[in-house]
Amino acid sequence: MWPLRLLCLAALAAAADIPVEDEVLVLKKDNFEEALEKYQHLLVEFYAPWCGHCKALAPEYAKAAAKLKEEGSQIRLAKVDATEESDLAQMFAVRGYPTIKFFKNGDKSSPKDYSAGRQHEDIVNWLNKRMGPAADTITEADAAEKLVESSEVVIIGFFKDVEGSDAKIFLQAAEAFDEVPFGIASQADLFTKYDVKQDGVVLFKKFDEGRNTYDGELTKENIIEFIKSNQLPLVIEFTEQSAPKIFGGEIKTHVLMFIPKSSTTFENNLTNFKKAAGSFRGKILFIYIDSEVEDNQRVLEFFGLKKEECPAIRLITLEEEMTKYKPESEDITVDNVKAFCNQFLEGKLKPHLMSQDVPEDWDKSAVKVLVGKNFEEVAFDETKDVFIEFYAPWCGHCKQLAPIWESLGEKYKDNDKIVIGKMDATANEIESVKIHSFPTLKYFPASTERSIIDFNGERTLESFIKFLESGGKDGGAVDEDLEDAEDTDEDVEGVDSDDEEETDHHKDEL
Repeated sequence: MWPLRLLCLAALAAAADIPVEDEVLVLKKDNFEEALEKYQHLLVEFYAPWCGHCKALAPEYAKAAAKLKEEGSQIRLAKVDATEESDLAQMFAVRGYPTIKFFKNGDKSSPKDYSAGRQHEDIVNWLNKRMGPAADTITEADAAEKLVESSEVVIIGFFKDVEGSDAKIFLQAAEAFDEVPFGIASQADLFTKYDVKQDGVVLFKKFDEGRNTYDGELTKENIIEFIKSNQLPLVIEFTEQSAPKIFGGEIKTHVLMFIPKSSTTFENNLTNFKKAAGSFRGKILFIYIDSEVEDNQRVLEFFGLKKEECPAIRLITLEEEMTKYKPESEDITVDNVKAFCNQFLEGKLKPHLMSQDVPEDWDKSAVKVLVGKNFEEVAFDETKDVFIEFYAPWCGHCKQLAPIWESLGEKYKDNDKIVIGKMDATANEIESVKIHSFPTLKYFPASTERSIIDFNGERTLESFIKFLESGGKDGGAVDEDLEDAEDTDEDVEGVDSDDEEETDHHKDEL
């Protein structure tokens, strides 16, 4: 009896040794298994101390942990410094920060990736969905009020027969959403309370018009589309917390207003922007970005904007190739914004390609300086082989490559058949060449066919010379994912700086 009791006490003492910060368990390799055994439902964030996204998430993550504890939930939140606990990071295939995984019943083999937003309500709602039915059954007015107040967006299905086919379709649709709480009600007094005349679905929200009612044909697809079209505000501010909702949604056409929130014209411009947005719900997502926030400067740079040029409007499509558009007038009026969006939908806009002015001495150095305005005539010169580095000024890999690239230029500076060039791809865009990562190296052989060969060999002077001497064959196999994979692996090892990690993130999303 006593030995067993002593063993239990020893186990409790060991479990108590797991440190806690702001209600979040701090896990390491030596207590990870213990945490999985003690807590049957565990959400674990793998982070890097220098990661800006992790820093932004931290207070929301702590709020979610505190809220779950207050509710008496069995779910616990934990965190792992992946730069210190590299074995754990490797075990769970951590390739970027933050990576968040949900462990259930101690199962390490297949944790579920967290897929919702980064505000504490999103985290709590997503976790609660993992624990129970897709929709809470509501029978009391108090429960309904509590549910409606619990989150920015709440969906309640009103069905007189909760076992009927329509109610089952509603529950199937509810399964498709992790971050939004759902309820289902059948009581007549709840129909009356919320002024619902017949079976249907109501979306309650704490912004814009306050609620939306779906009363069309009840299919899973229709309900999902209805929710996706109405769950975001007509106009949403771009922040660290809202980014997952913005980029994770179904709407891949975004119109952005860059504006300093401190300006005297902010409220008027925002009002006009919102009035224009109403005509494009479900087609174009309207977003505004505070142009004075330091973290947003890379976004401005991506669109070729400077703070002093704001307010400004831009439109972007997030399909396979990201394409940007610029309005003829920067005046933010309802009519101008609506006309700009309508022209895009009607296919009447041409993409906006950024270009710097051609430097006077662009061809005086061994490595020629290319911009959008002189790219075509140089790169597609039919009489010359042209090897170009597409770089970003802030990119660590590009900085490491710079002296090697200069040496390559020196080797061929007197060769009238070979041109070594470079182009700042953050400030210049080419319709015929799409750049997704930095540095990207492309070879344009002397030809009338305008052919392009990607360089994917080692970034050494010897490799570059072999590549050029072989006419682009040695090291020229196409492998578009090489750069992204390399950048990701280095992020995991903690090689890159916080700025680079964050910028890679914005480059991918925008």
